[in-house]
Amino acid sequence: MGKRGAPDRRHQNRQNRQNRQNRQNRQNGPRGRSRRRGGTRVTRRGRFVLTTLVLMGVSLGAGVALAHFQDGGGVEDSAAPPPVAAPETPTTAAPAPTRTPTPTATATRKPKPKPDPTKPTATATATAKKPATVPKSGPGTFTTASGSGKVTGTGGKLRRYRVQVEQGIDLSARTAAREIEAILAHPRSWAAHGRGRFQLVESNADFVIRIATPDTADALCARQGFNTRGELNCETADGVVVNLKRWMLGSPTFAGPPEEYRHLIINHEVGHEIGIRQHMGCGGPGKPAPAMMQQIKGLNGCRSNAFPYDEGGVYITGPIVS
Repeated sequence: MGKRGAPDRRHQNRQNRQNRQNRQNRQNGPRGRSRRRGGTRVTRRGRFVLTTLVLMGVSLGAGVALAHFQDGGGVEDSAAPPPVAAPETPTTAAPAPTRTPTPTATATRKPKPKPDPTKPTATATATAKKPATVPKSGPGTFTTASGSGKVTGTGGKLRRYRVQVEQGIDLSARTAAREIEAILAHPRSWAAHGRGRFQLVESNADFVIRIATPDTADALCARQGFNTRGELNCETADGVVVNLKRWMLGSPTFAGPPEEYRHLIINHEVGHEIGIRQHMGCGGPGKPAPAMMQQIKGLNGCRSNAFPYDEGGVYITGPIVS
């Protein structure tokens, strides 16, 4: 009984505990047992599921965080907005000194003024200019240009001349004398090529240059046997007679203006005074007409010309005709 008594007591204890459990179950009834068992099962399973979900969530969150850290964000980098840099604090710099440019003479050009339609232009004025009025006759008395001029030329005989203009006409004797001085001093005239020296004087002249109306010129030339018909100039015993009409209007056969034709008048008539007594003809078609040619009677193929010498200093000549 001694060795088997201990197992019997353990068995008895288990039995007692089972009996107490059974009594308690019977007190609670079937509903109470199911609730306890069900509640115990639900609690264990819920904890397991909750724990699993928590672990999965932590793992997933860690993976997402790691991927975001390594890749710099989501899968589409272009979709993520670029980081916005913090605005820099602007600094206020001292304004640079303003330099005023120095104007130059060619910096700006003044616009040309528009023509005023109410004012006549130079072309219109020249076109509208009336030809000078030349009186047909005068009193036959003359005014002598006062004063003396410098000697023109460096070679040849010195010839002094006096200038007279018929009174009562619109031409000053002094003005005409100054113009004749300039003609004889021209580089293509006689004095520039050693064919004589000339000086304007008021008295004691070697010859006289008279400018007269057509009727007076005809009368003076007729004394020498010339028929000038109110149109031509002539050489007289004491000098030269210049028809006022030719002096003021020029010649219909001369291509230049009256101012240039006056060179031809003086050069031709003074040419006679220095010893060229005969007239010349045209030297050939297209060539300049000689100053000693009577160009007012026709050019015969030559070009009108007012000077004895060309621009190269060559004497312009032609055949002797009279």
